[in-house]
Amino acid sequence: MSQPGGSSNLRDVAAAAGVSVKTVSNVVNGYAHVSDATRARVQQAIDELRYRPNLSARNLRRGRSGLVALAVPELEMPYFAEMANHIVRAAEARGWTVLIDQTDGTAERENLVLNGIRRHLIDGLIFNPLATGRRELEARLDQTPIVLLGERVYGGPVDHVSIDNAAAAQAAVTHLLELGRTRIAAIGEQRRRSSGTARLRLRGYNNALKAAGLPVDADLVRTSESYHRADGAAEMEALLALPQPPDAVFCFNDLLALGALRTLLDSGLRVPDDVAVVGFDDIDECAYSTPSLTTVAPDKAGIAAMAVDLLASRLEGRAVGAPRERTAPHALVIRESSVGRRAMVPA
Repeated sequence: MSQPGGSSNLRDVAAAAGVSVKTVSNVVNGYAHVSDATRARVQQAIDELRYRPNLSARNLRRGRSGLVALAVPELEMPYFAEMANHIVRAAEARGWTVLIDQTDGTAERENLVLNGIRRHLIDGLIFNPLATGRRELEARLDQTPIVLLGERVYGGPVDHVSIDNAAAAQAAVTHLLELGRTRIAAIGEQRRRSSGTARLRLRGYNNALKAAGLPVDADLVRTSESYHRADGAAEMEALLALPQPPDAVFCFNDLLALGALRTLLDSGLRVPDDVAVVGFDDIDECAYSTPSLTTVAPDKAGIAAMAVDLLASRLEGRAVGAPRERTAPHALVIRESSVGRRAMVPA
């Protein structure tokens, strides 16, 4: 059957490609045991006939709802909003609808995500926890497939996608060191044991200083229990009040960095001439701030694709057994806040 808007069906595609209906079904459903030449011939027929599978009927035959859930701590934070967009797009390509839940990072709401009534409605869950740990994941009775995002749980009982936060942070701080900065502050340390993100990014900061033969000055490491613009602004103000203020600052996310930029502007300091600034996440705002923000860019589209692929492989029975860890790439995007406007203009 085809969806509204198309008149072709599996038999039409099979006749056009010169294959069986079963072979067309195998191609449409992504089964591996089809030769590349046959797959290409079937795909050409699908494109020419503008065939569209009836996804609702397919899900019903498989005993699925076609719904998956995405649970993130805070949609107001641009990183999570942008990640949600990528996951929705990747899920749409598989005919899935995504239900989005905001947990606020609290244990109570995260527990509802893991064990609440939603599990009866969804086929799978992509989950970025802040409070939930290995013990809670191992204790859950529900067998709905889960893919974790973020840094809260490594080597846990479910599939997991992350980036190498320590290496990414080290690259950001090394960039500042290579520019000749020697008093590099960090904004974003967190005292909570659950904060894997802060711990890993602080490790990368420390590693970069150690590699350069510089000591870690405790006065230059600022704690921020939340990662909003106001927190970055306040911590930057505290850094500027030091007898020896920093000549650069690495912020553990872009919102902290944007807040720090505002404080530096209000203080009459020039960025990057007086103080260079680097953030983390490469949210859209970074390219349009004044100055534009140098930042670590996780491959958000890649993270989303990996998470959806891992979930699909569990739902389709192509993956069984031990949980899998996947690491997505990252890159340092250099902009005006570290090298200045003139350096960004090609000669």
